[in-house]
Amino acid sequence: MSGREEFAREARSERPDLARLCLLLAAELDPALDERGMDEAEMELDRLAGELPYGLRGGRRWASAMAALLGGRYGFQGVPVDYQRLDSSLLHEVLRRRRGLPILLSVVWMEVARRAGAPVYGVALPGHFVVGFGDPSEHVLADPYSGGRPLTGADAELLVVSATGAPLDPAQLEPAPPLEIVLRILNNVRAWAGARPEQCGVQLAATELSLLLPSHPARLRYERAQLLVQRGEFLRGAAELEGYAELMDTVDEAAAERIRAEAAAARAMLN
Repeated sequence: MSGREEFAREARSERPDLARLCLLLAAELDPALDERGMDEAEMELDRLAGELPYGLRGGRRWASAMAALLGGRYGFQGVPVDYQRLDSSLLHEVLRRRRGLPILLSVVWMEVARRAGAPVYGVALPGHFVVGFGDPSEHVLADPYSGGRPLTGADAELLVVSATGAPLDPAQLEPAPPLEIVLRILNNVRAWAGARPEQCGVQLAATELSLLLPSHPARLRYERAQLLVQRGEFLRGAAELEGYAELMDTVDEAAAERIRAEAAAARAMLN
């Protein structure tokens, strides 16, 4: 089974394994990551979980213990330059460097805490991902990017207002499902590569992985078609554009015609 086939199967399983999906994603973007490397990353998560105190009870105690272990003893945190690095979105590299984007640092926290039996979940705030412990209604939140800094409701509100200019919606504090987390990671990779034309292949890989998830924005098909054309795969790109135009026919006929014109232009590039 190829890595993409396993990724698709895991994404469609009854209980998707977040760590495994993140590592399969990383293997698509880092050819040096093989099965042994993925096993080593899983073992590191197990090892870190084994260092947590036994018998912890209550969300605040779990959050404090995690901050002491990962943020304190091991120095997991983020810095602004991490946003300029692809490896900040790759789980095995985040475990190695102990640096990464908020969402990947949160994945480390969640997977270590989960292995130790903690009631932990991810919180997909707009512009900044954090973790929660205990009953979600209690809002015991921590920010792995800041080494595990506890977040009050006012702190969370400030993060959202800073990112969006809009007030915090209580629904934004609900636990994020694993596949939503994976799609957000892939969106980050697509944005990183999209700002770097020489990384078109990375953007295409992230787009194609996103399309393997059971739920994804339909517009990703259009993005994939455009990337294929950009890479010189004119026939495949044109076929994808025509397929997307068929979808658009029932929604926006004018847009569908524009996309068909793009497909014709892509085919003309072969001449």
